[in-house]
Amino acid sequence: MRLFGYARVSTSQQSLDIQVKALKEAGVKASRIFTDKISGSHVQRDGLSLLRVKIEEGDVILVKKLDRLGRDTADMIALIKEFDHMGVAVRFLDDGISTEGTMGKMIVTILSAVAQAERQRILERTNEGRIEAKAKGVKFGRKPTIDRKKVVELREKGLGATSIAKQIGIGRSTVYKLLNEVGKK
Repeated sequence: MRLFGYARVSTSQQSLDIQVKALKEAGVKASRIFTDKISGSHVQRDGLSLLRVKIEEGDVILVKKLDRLGRDTADMIALIKEFDHMGVAVRFLDDGISTEGTMGKMIVTILSAVAQAERQRILERTNEGRIEAKAKGVKFGRKPTIDRKKVVELREKGLGATSIAKQIGIGRSTVYKLLNEVGKK
């Protein structure tokens, strides 16, 4: 039986250190730890794909938490079935569960469904908050960096797009775009 580890974070700004440390403390060699920095809702993950190639019958995959393997219930079940057909068990360190045995598989299926429902609730709350903020006049996105009034003032003074662009330090096409938006072409 060989131990393998899998760690995942959702974004490239997050750190894998805590998960990797836990896997090493559980006895996984550094060369057998596979990682990804991508959302668990994506099935195509480089680290997970490489792990699938390396494992063999009798191996055990350690994962710190259930939601690190994946967020979508159907994908989690498919992964667990795939590993089970290969004769590979998956153990979740923090959750204290394993796919070894019928009861373990059932618990993992239930917990992965809960993880998916939690993710859906987070998305719904985020969208509700965004809609409410927009209704209150909150603007999303990058703040304008160009003084639009200045562009219009310079145009009204009779300057051409090329002169305005040079004076403000922007592209001529940006000047045309801004003037079109305010109807001052």
